[in-house]
Amino acid sequence: MNRFFYEFTEAFRIAFAQIRANKMRSALTALGVVIGIVAVTLMGTAIKGIDVGVDRSLAGFGDNVLYVSKWPWRDVDDWWSLRNRRPIRTEYAQRVNEWVSANPNSPLIVAMPVADRGSVILRGEYKLSSIYTVGSTADMPRIMRTDIREGRFFNEFESESGRAVVVIGFDVADALFPGESPVGKTIRVSNQTFEVIGVVARQGSFLGLFSWDSQVVIPLNAFRRYFSTTNSGEIRVQVDVTRMAEAKDELRGLMRRLRQLGPEQKDDFEINEQGAIREQLDPIKNGIAIAGLFITGLALFVGAIGIMNITYVSVKERTKEIGTRKALGARRRTILLQFLIEAVCICLVGGVAGLTVAAGLSAVVGVVAPSFPLVFSTGLVATGLVISILTGVVSGFAPAVQASKLDPVVALRYE
Repeated sequence: MNRFFYEFTEAFRIAFAQIRANKMRSALTALGVVIGIVAVTLMGTAIKGIDVGVDRSLAGFGDNVLYVSKWPWRDVDDWWSLRNRRPIRTEYAQRVNEWVSANPNSPLIVAMPVADRGSVILRGEYKLSSIYTVGSTADMPRIMRTDIREGRFFNEFESESGRAVVVIGFDVADALFPGESPVGKTIRVSNQTFEVIGVVARQGSFLGLFSWDSQVVIPLNAFRRYFSTTNSGEIRVQVDVTRMAEAKDELRGLMRRLRQLGPEQKDDFEINEQGAIREQLDPIKNGIAIAGLFITGLALFVGAIGIMNITYVSVKERTKEIGTRKALGARRRTILLQFLIEAVCICLVGGVAGLTVAAGLSAVVGVVAPSFPLVFSTGLVATGLVISILTGVVSGFAPAVQASKLDPVVALRYE
């Protein structure tokens, strides 16, 4: 054991001595590994960032919320058979809440009606077009995940009376009230005046998914009074997430009764959930990951070939030294360990440099494109270092074995 420890430390000493003696060659050799590690780390950072961005965007939908709507959140081939479905009436939410009150053990918790439209928002000389305008009830903050940055959400009295109050998203507030507080001031939503009582905290968006930042919310009764003559829209139902399957079945049965569908009739509504969007995004994310790993794998392969080539050159240059050491009693494993550790050390230097460059590039991207979430974690650092070590072992093994098998007599005569 002591002999192996001595051989190991001696191999490290010789490896570092050789790297110092050939600084330029070692640096150029490590460059391939640097590029490979930068590629691997940035790809891992981007993939983790995509996960975080998707999760952050989908958080606005809520993982414990079911959406009763006319259209499914998936690609359909028979859309023409769905377009004739009856609208989802917002009054269904009250019927669902009555059911919940009468059945306290139900997996359904609370239902919230939603009506929506695109509106033009005006405030003095400032104008925003096609802003997503939502009409709902005071239960909305209870169901949809969001924080109020300033002010408050409308209360039950304001909701029932249809007060002309509005809660606006961060981007809307920033565009209409640059450098000032919107709370207490008025805006015009499709030529109707509303008082701003709250601003939603910045949520951000990713890949065009749901975001509170570019929408406004008003009481449903005010929405009906000013914008809509029908009661059509969507129902959002908060459920017990641990009983999701039971909740979907119970909600489907309840909706069928409310819409008076016979046993032989198909559903003329859709119950959507967050998972449907995630299922559509997963193949895209996996495709990006596979393509990225293939490209980074090629970069590492090129780096490994460079390490192997230089290690072979080093073996040739030091053939006489190897013969001398073997003639003095050095074992095969000692010679093998020496060249293997030298290759690993060059890769580790390249790996550390690559991680440093990747961290710097991630910081720059974070400043230039703050909406794109990058996650440079300690796990990626550890992965980069492990990949560097493995690259050194794989690329240096064949030359190290060749060096360990040299005949000392032949090696001593080598010129």
